[in-house]
Amino acid sequence: MGKTREDELDEELEALLAFLRDARGFDFTGYKRSSLTRRIRKRMADVEVDSYADYRDMLETSAEEFNALFNTILINVTSFFRDAEAWTYLQREVLPDMVSQTPPGEEIRVWSAGCSSGEEAYSLAIMLAETLGLDEALERVKIYATDVDEEALRDARAGLYPAKALEALSPELRDKYFSQNGAQFSLRSDLRRRVIFGRHDITRDAPISRLSLLVCRNTLMYFNVEAQTQIVDRFHFALREGGFLFLGKAEMLLNDGDRFEVLSMRQRVFRRRPGDAGLPYTPSPLRMGTSNTHQEVNSLARNRQLRDLILDSTPAPSLAVDLDGTVVMINSHARAQFALTSNDIGRPFQDLEISYRPVELRSLIEQATHERRTLRVNGAERRVGEETQFFDILIQPLVAPNGLPAATNITFTDVTVSTQLKSEVKRVREELETAYEELQSTNEELETTNEELQSSIEELETTNEELQSTNEELETMNEEMRIRTAELDEARAFLEGVLTSVAAGVVVLDSDARVKSWNRGAAELWGLRPDEVENEEFFSLDFGLPAGQLRNAVQKCLETGRRTGPVELPAVNRIGRSIDCTVVCSPFDGYNGGVVLLMEEQRHDPAE
Repeated sequence: MGKTREDELDEELEALLAFLRDARGFDFTGYKRSSLTRRIRKRMADVEVDSYADYRDMLETSAEEFNALFNTILINVTSFFRDAEAWTYLQREVLPDMVSQTPPGEEIRVWSAGCSSGEEAYSLAIMLAETLGLDEALERVKIYATDVDEEALRDARAGLYPAKALEALSPELRDKYFSQNGAQFSLRSDLRRRVIFGRHDITRDAPISRLSLLVCRNTLMYFNVEAQTQIVDRFHFALREGGFLFLGKAEMLLNDGDRFEVLSMRQRVFRRRPGDAGLPYTPSPLRMGTSNTHQEVNSLARNRQLRDLILDSTPAPSLAVDLDGTVVMINSHARAQFALTSNDIGRPFQDLEISYRPVELRSLIEQATHERRTLRVNGAERRVGEETQFFDILIQPLVAPNGLPAATNITFTDVTVSTQLKSEVKRVREELETAYEELQSTNEELETTNEELQSSIEELETTNEELQSTNEELETMNEEMRIRTAELDEARAFLEGVLTSVAAGVVVLDSDARVKSWNRGAAELWGLRPDEVENEEFFSLDFGLPAGQLRNAVQKCLETGRRTGPVELPAVNRIGRSIDCTVVCSPFDGYNGGVVLLMEEQRHDPAE
């Protein structure tokens, strides 16, 4: 049976997602296909591309299109204290408990995952400052705010927001924590420094650990069930025992009651239960010994040779980096596994591919050195051609005898086989669970209904955010149109005022000699109102001026583009009195070659 068109489109979409992951490091493969397809199709329609393959060709030649696509997929809809009821619950019920279970003087660590443009992270900073007091918050609170959108992170680091963005804050809070900077407001700098922004992919990167509170609102709903499960595993590891997890109103933890206690299902607040974090560490520290006594050259060389032999004999790939970021050791397994050579010793670590692939190691080295503790990254994925490898990575700071940091040792453990076995075990387990669910038909129907409702809620929330984003754009356009209309009305009123104030009769004709403007002077002179003559052929009007005798003057003005006249004509004004009227024709470009007729009654000196 051949492939259907739908199957072919699915394959093209997956190929496009793989290209985005490999080319720019954005892994959308865990996102829900329904919302993901809708947004990519929206961007393709904007640039008038029909197929995924053609759109990939466009991405390969246009760096700007990458940014436009990511901004379309990563909808950054956020605000200060969004869903006020949930934040009120957090401040009244959660923060006092969190502070009380943290020993005095100990750092309070908070993570805002999917922070977008920073409003949520700064809301946490303000709330903690209100709970602890500003001085204590500046001493103890550290908030990590992460997102995959670099553009949103740049806005977040600036901490500048328009007045409309602060409407959710009371005037007291706004005046206390923000200062006006031109048309925008900036968060006070000392509190802003307690928030650390950085790029982080919650589906791939190592989680931040030892957290008292983890806030991830309206982010999980974009991922499929498998990706959500992996993310929750990471969140469980990141939280300390008794730590709190705060999700969005369209998200919940299903079938995870053994690890998380429900504090408020309505407000989506959960507490991590006591128990193993699920990511055991097995560090095997390597001590770097030095001696203050002089040794003979032969003994030193022999010890160095023995050290190199021992390091090369270790079964796992390993390398070491000193405090200056220079590679000081690469064992034989690391050279063979990662295509390194002895010549790479002495090079800057950042110049080696291993420093950022399969995982960004430089920031982890800085974190391990700063915190003086071993970090572990589990299941880092590395692609070599068609082959996929998985490594557990141990980042271990090495301390000299004087207690100061000396270097960092990085050990890679190949867990490809075990990862594949775990995947297979997971698949078998899922098959067994499916068989069990078929036996439990009633329970299955209830769970299916619940999951379908949850999926519908998530889809509706996603659509709502898209509509909100579009509505904000429409509001901005409407405001611009209102301003422009006001400007046009003002200009029109000004011009009408000028024409009205002119005592002489002023008539504007278009190139077909039709009346476009008839001022008050003309109305008082001939007795015709503007609404009676507008768009009428001037030479066919029946009033006291023999308009037909002006045809040659008007035609000459139209042809030459120069002023003609004055032409003096006998006429009868609106009250029936005979007068002599002087008419001057001037060119007018406002109607593509029209003319302006200036009509004045010729005043005769009584002495004449």
